[in-house]
Amino acid sequence: MVTEDAPVLTVSQAARLAGMHPQTLRQYDRLGLVTPRRTAGRGRRYSQRDVSRLLEVQRLAQVEGINLAGIRRILDLQEHVAQLESRLAALAMQPGRVFAAGSSGDVVVVRRGQRVRRAERSELEAEEGALVLWRPMPRRG
Repeated sequence: MVTEDAPVLTVSQAARLAGMHPQTLRQYDRLGLVTPRRTAGRGRRYSQRDVSRLLEVQRLAQVEGINLAGIRRILDLQEHVAQLESRLAALAMQPGRVFAAGSSGDVVVVRRGQRVRRAERSELEAEEGALVLWRPMPRRG
C-alpha cells in the first residue's frame, strides 16, 4: 500500500502532477520550499504530500502574489503550528493533570495533588508572564 508520504515520484512525474517545469522543482528544493527524499544515487523522489505542497507554493505565488521568501516563511509557520497543535492535543489527553507553562513555551506536567517542584517553580517564576493552566475535574455526586 502506497501512503501519501511514500517517496515514489521522480522529478518529471512530480512536475507533471504539479503543472510545473522539472527545473522549478529543483529550484524549490534548493530554496527549501519542498524537500524530496533522496535515492542511494542522490536522485530526488517526491511523495504525494510533496506534490500537494508544490501546488500550495504555486497558489501562494500566482494567486496571492507572495514572493518565494514569504512563501517559505508561511510554510515554516504552518509546520510549526501543526507541531504545536499536535503537542497540545497530546497534553490535553492526559486527564487530571495540571500543566505549568512559562512564557518561553516550556510546559511542566504536575501530578494531581502535587506542587511544581522548587527548581521548576523558581525557573517559571523567573520568566516574565508565567502562567499556570488547569482543567477542573467534574464534580461527582
